[in-house]
Amino acid sequence: MNTFGLIIGIATLFIIGLGFPLVIRGERCFGYLWWPYMMGIGFIIIGISMFLPVDWLSVVIGVLGATFVWGSTELKEQAVRAEVGWFPYNANKIKPPFEAVIKKWKAPHL
Repeated sequence: MNTFGLIIGIATLFIIGLGFPLVIRGERCFGYLWWPYMMGIGFIIIGISMFLPVDWLSVVIGVLGATFVWGSTELKEQAVRAEVGWFPYNANKIKPPFEAVIKKWKAPHL
């Protein structure tokens, strides 16, 4: 019996489940303007996963990178949810480097 798929499925579910609090807490502390950095980290992690020789580790690291990329697209929506009052709003957020440049870019949306 091969349990590889079951174990990868459970690990994927766990990693994606950790992505939700990452987005909620990340937007509350940092704000949605950090999305390019989060997306860049995700793509770097995905790139690292392509060079790992162990299959299960490569899959888990790839899912982690994809979760970061997905989270970067959710930061703007989370900011809207916080402004509406669905989540706590923090006015004292940490500003990202190159904030003026990032504000000119359109935040990604899936």
